[in-house]
Amino acid sequence: MISAESFWCSSLHAMPQGEAITRILAAAITAVEPGAALWRFVRREGDRLTIAGWEYDLRSFRRVVLLGLGKASPAMSAALAELLRERLTTGLVITKHAPTSPHFPFPVLEGGHPIPDERSLEAGRKTVELVSSLGPDDLLFCLISGGGSALVTAPVEGVSLADMQTLTSSLLACGARIDEINTLRRRLDQVKGGGIARMANGATIVSLILSDVVGSSLEAIASGPTAPDPSTRADALAILSKYSLEHQTPTSITQSLHSSPETPKPGDTVFAKVQNIIVGSNLLAAQAALVQAEAEGFHPYLLRTDLQGQARQAAFELATFLRQARLTGDPVPAPACIVVGGETTVILKGSGMGGRNTELALGAVSELAGFPGVMLVTLATDGEDGPTAAAGAVVTGESFQRAARLGLHPGDFLERNDSHTFFEKLGDLLTPGPSGTNVNDLVFLFKF
Repeated sequence: MISAESFWCSSLHAMPQGEAITRILAAAITAVEPGAALWRFVRREGDRLTIAGWEYDLRSFRRVVLLGLGKASPAMSAALAELLRERLTTGLVITKHAPTSPHFPFPVLEGGHPIPDERSLEAGRKTVELVSSLGPDDLLFCLISGGGSALVTAPVEGVSLADMQTLTSSLLACGARIDEINTLRRRLDQVKGGGIARMANGATIVSLILSDVVGSSLEAIASGPTAPDPSTRADALAILSKYSLEHQTPTSITQSLHSSPETPKPGDTVFAKVQNIIVGSNLLAAQAALVQAEAEGFHPYLLRTDLQGQARQAAFELATFLRQARLTGDPVPAPACIVVGGETTVILKGSGMGGRNTELALGAVSELAGFPGVMLVTLATDGEDGPTAAAGAVVTGESFQRAARLGLHPGDFLERNDSHTFFEKLGDLLTPGPSGTNVNDLVFLFKF
C-alpha cells in the first residue's frame, strides 16, 4: 500500500506541516485499500457466507467462480480467495497492472486503459467464455472497480475494437463525463450494461464494487456489468449530439445505437439472483483523511464529494473558496484541512502531458499567486493521473513566483494541456505510484 513518504515533493519538504500532510494523503488511500474494504462486508463461518445481510451456503453450489474487473481487482481477489480457500473453483482477474507475486491463485490479464486495446479485447473474450460456462447451480463473485470499462471490452456484433477506440478517444478529448462515456459503452458492449448478469445462465451473482464514479451509481461503475441500465437508446444518442460527435463517430456505432435492443432495465428477471454491494467509495477516503487531519492538529471540514465539470473551472472555484476561507476563518478556523471529492474532466486542445488532477492544480497557480498561508493538493486515488505516472500536484501561494524564476508561465502550459511538465519542473508532482485502488479524486485545501 502507499506510504506517507511516497508523497514527498519540493513544497511539502519546504514547510513544517509537510510530514503531517503526507500522512493525511496516505490515510485517504489506506482507507480504501481493496482487500480491507472487502473484509468489512464479507464474513465466513464454516461454509456459510454472510455478505451485507445476505447469506450463502457454499455447499449448495456446484462451482464457486471469481471474476475481477478493474484496477483494484488483484487486491480484492486475493482477499476473497483467502476467505473462500478450498471452496473457490476457478477465477480470472483483469486489471491494469498485474501483481508481481508468482503465487497469485489464478490467471491475471492486463488490459488497455484509458483506451481499450487488443489486450482488452482478449480479456473480453475470456470473460464471455468464463461467464457463459456458468449455470443456475453456480455462484459467481464479480469484484468490480474503476477502469473496468476500458480494461475489458467485448463489442457488440458489427462494432470493431478500432471503432470503440475512436469513440473513446473522441469522448475523452471533448471533456465528456465518465458517466456519459459509460452510457454509450453499455449499449455497445456485451459485458456491460447488465451483460454479465444476462449471459450467466441463471447463476447466483455477488458483485463487490469499489466505486470510482460520482454518486456511486451502479450502472456507471465499470459500465455496470451486473447492474440494470436505466438509460435508453435516446440518452446515448443525445450524448453524441451534446458534444457534436455525430459526424466523428464510426457509422457502425451510430447504426448499432439506433438498432440494438434495449439493455436490461430495473426489475428485469436477469437480476433476480444478483446482489450488488458497494464496499468502498470516495466518501470513505475523504472521511479517513479528515480523521487523520484532526489527529495532526488541523480543523477538518468536508466541503463536497460531487465535484465535476472542467478542471480549470473547478480550479478557479476552489482557489477562490480557499482564499476566502483564509481571510474570513470560515467554514473552520486555521489551521484547517478542507476536503473535496469527485472527478473533473479536461478538454484537450494542446499536445502536452497531464491529467485532470495536475490540470486542476495548474489552473489554481495564478489564482493563489502571492497569497500566504494556503496550499492546494490534488490526488488521484489510483496513483495515476490520466496517462502519466503522477497522482496530482501541490500548489502554494509561492508556486507562481517560483515558476516565474524558472521562466515558466502557467497560462502557457494550460494552453498546451502540459500540466505534468509544469509541476515536474517545479518538483511538485505527487508520484506515489499505482495504489491498487480507485475511488475518484480528492482535492485538499489547507490553510495555515
